[in-house]
Amino acid sequence: MLKAHPFGKIFSSGVIFLPSPMNISYFWNWGSVLGLLLLWQILSGLLLAGHYTASIDMAFESIDHIMRDVNWGWLIRVVHLNGASFFFLALFIHIGRGLYYGSFFLQETWNLGVIIFLLSMATAFMGYVLPWGQMSFWGATVITNLLSAVPMIGNSLVLFVWGGFAVGAPTLSRFFMLHFCLPFILTGLVILHLFFLHQTGSNNPLGFKSCMNSVSFHWFFTSKDMWFFWLFFLLSEVFIFLFPFLLGDPENFILANPMMTPTHIVPEWYFLFAYAILRAIPNKLLGVVFLLLSVIILFVPSLLNPLRGQLTFNVKGQFMFFSFLSVFFLLTWLGGKVVEEPFITLGQFFLILYFLLFGLLS
Repeated sequence: MLKAHPFGKIFSSGVIFLPSPMNISYFWNWGSVLGLLLLWQILSGLLLAGHYTASIDMAFESIDHIMRDVNWGWLIRVVHLNGASFFFLALFIHIGRGLYYGSFFLQETWNLGVIIFLLSMATAFMGYVLPWGQMSFWGATVITNLLSAVPMIGNSLVLFVWGGFAVGAPTLSRFFMLHFCLPFILTGLVILHLFFLHQTGSNNPLGFKSCMNSVSFHWFFTSKDMWFFWLFFLLSEVFIFLFPFLLGDPENFILANPMMTPTHIVPEWYFLFAYAILRAIPNKLLGVVFLLLSVIILFVPSLLNPLRGQLTFNVKGQFMFFSFLSVFFLLTWLGGKVVEEPFITLGQFFLILYFLLFGLLS
């Protein structure tokens, strides 16, 4: 009956009767969690957009209005705020699992996933600017100023993005427009990502491909996904109801003031590894180049090593992977520290290790 309908046929072949390796672990559940979180962010964002005002005079007050006056506004805002952190946590685990189990041999799926990661970072950055607090304003000023490092057209590019001679009303309205539109583009890319994945079939911990060891996705994996969603929901409630602003910056509760620079400008935690790399290099242009390379290198494994790079039985590869993971955590920690010694030297040291270990891992 379901297969008789055109949409039912697509749904049944793509979800219900999809052949899936029977030995995939809970690390594969993070892809489903990402889909749930993307829907979570879009729905909560749409509700917030109905009360937000993209104006430098009203943006901060509209956030306060949402928190204090709108029915359940505080919950929707806190859910959206923490949902970004949950999304990137799931995204990092999803990418890490792909690197460990060599999923980059699925070239189209992997490369499209990296593009989704880059667009997610851009969307999150623009969303961070919208509350128009001190850290939002100065974070936008610092990051957009990086475009001035582009030879010849850098300064003109910065003025074009700003829509004036400083971060102001045109910048805020443009960022709001892009922050509103990009999640729908991301949704389309995610659907394409799943299309390529279903064309080739999913990877598995052992790295083999055999129809003899496949089962239908429903109920075997949908039940695991539902259980995982419930567990993730319970853990997220701890942050949402007990520590709603733990991952934020207190400076963002102060209205943006162009005349007063915060003593320590830091982005959200999921950007800290790249921010540490940017600060570790004294030259502005080189800093921007290595900042971009810290993310773009994710394309390298699928381009240079398209064959399966399983680490399940590779002790040397496992050592490289977990060393790289440790360096990533240390760079994230350093990105939140003040720009002074010994953090500057440590940042430069771990910058070298970051690219060296990733090169050996690839």
